[in-house]
Amino acid sequence: MSEQAMIAGMVEKARKAQKTIENATQEQVRELAAAIGWYAIQNAVRWAEVNFEETKMGNIPSKIARTQARARGLMRDLNRTKTVGVIEVDEEKQLMKIAKPVGVIGGLVPTTVPAGVVFIKSMNALMGRNAIIFAPHPRAKKTTNMVANDLRELLGRLGYDKDLIQCIETPSMNLTRELMAQVDLVIATGGAGMVKAAYSSGTPAYGVGAGNVVAVIDETADLADAAKKIVISQQNDLAIGCSTENAIAVQKDVYDACLDAFKAEGAYVCNAEEKKKLQNTLWVDGHLNPEVICTPAKNIAEKSGFTVPDDCTCIIVEETGYGPEYPFSGEKLSVVVTAYKWDTFEDAINLVNGIQAYSGAGHSCGIHSFNEERIMEYAMRTKTARVGVRFAQNMANAGNWNNGMPFTITLGCGTWGGNITCENITAKHYINTTWVAREIPNFTVPTDEELFGKAMTDKRI
Repeated sequence: MSEQAMIAGMVEKARKAQKTIENATQEQVRELAAAIGWYAIQNAVRWAEVNFEETKMGNIPSKIARTQARARGLMRDLNRTKTVGVIEVDEEKQLMKIAKPVGVIGGLVPTTVPAGVVFIKSMNALMGRNAIIFAPHPRAKKTTNMVANDLRELLGRLGYDKDLIQCIETPSMNLTRELMAQVDLVIATGGAGMVKAAYSSGTPAYGVGAGNVVAVIDETADLADAAKKIVISQQNDLAIGCSTENAIAVQKDVYDACLDAFKAEGAYVCNAEEKKKLQNTLWVDGHLNPEVICTPAKNIAEKSGFTVPDDCTCIIVEETGYGPEYPFSGEKLSVVVTAYKWDTFEDAINLVNGIQAYSGAGHSCGIHSFNEERIMEYAMRTKTARVGVRFAQNMANAGNWNNGMPFTITLGCGTWGGNITCENITAKHYINTTWVAREIPNFTVPTDEELFGKAMTDKRI
């Protein structure tokens, strides 16, 4: 069977299955999403163990915690979300929005968080009365297929068509491309190549950009708190998440004290020779080394030829520049944090924008400061979709109970990152909407003076 025919068969089954829930009520699809979320919580341990065994990336406790937290948080949001029928009414403008299914969605799954991507995208897709077909990353195909098949069996037990969820068993780039060409919408979570392919598929797509979070730390910051939170990010699945801080940019007057605060949290600061060894290990032929990314700091150091304490939490590398000649300025997917020093706040903003123009454009950045004017200036001038204030970014950008960001596992990076949206991708991105417009009673037309003001008397015009 040709690749085209194979995917066509899966899409045909998905379309038939989608028709069976096309007229489902809001209560029915919300209950279905809740069933998947609760099932994920109950099976988080098993999924994490299989995932770690397959990829050897991150750590099992973090994977368990992520699945259970995301399932709970997503359900909080879905309980407040309308995806069926009339979802919005604006009486003043006499406008109404009606939600309708997209149809069949193609879900691209990365190697880093396969279990989470499958169950979260399934909850969102079914909440919108859609079917979804997953394309795994080859390095995580066992986990991806296991979770998808678990959810298929759950659907069957609940009386739904199993083909609402499908997964490519033996993935390849050609099959993924074919899937993207045949579905109605692509939700792409993964590397830059995958996202670019999604946008080039000819099918509407929501993609994500690369992460490379930079956290600014100024002289007003609580240095111990900032160091503790950034180390927490590193330890969360060993920096596997795209929101993990890859670099810190510290005001020069508190730079040494800040590094001391990191050392108190178990960080190890490389010397020049160790930095060179680390670079040669972390990158092989210009690409991140899969044998060391998302592994403990001790393992990374040993493979690089130097020693860190057994309880080392992360490795800090000092740097001055950014761009291709400075690989530590890019995303590292490892418990390696690049430290920069800045003088004026203008320098800090330029540094962050420069680093993220090279890697991580539009994704996220953070700031540890108690100067509200600076925080607002930072938010206004950085080219980023998210600014986390005094947060562990890895634990905040995709939603958490201590902030109002929508729970998700897919983060849009705006046009800076080559994406169509700056938002966290949620259930509202999995539906079409029909606008119903009625005539506004007793409407008035504003005068030109009200509309154009001073422009009407400006002689230059």
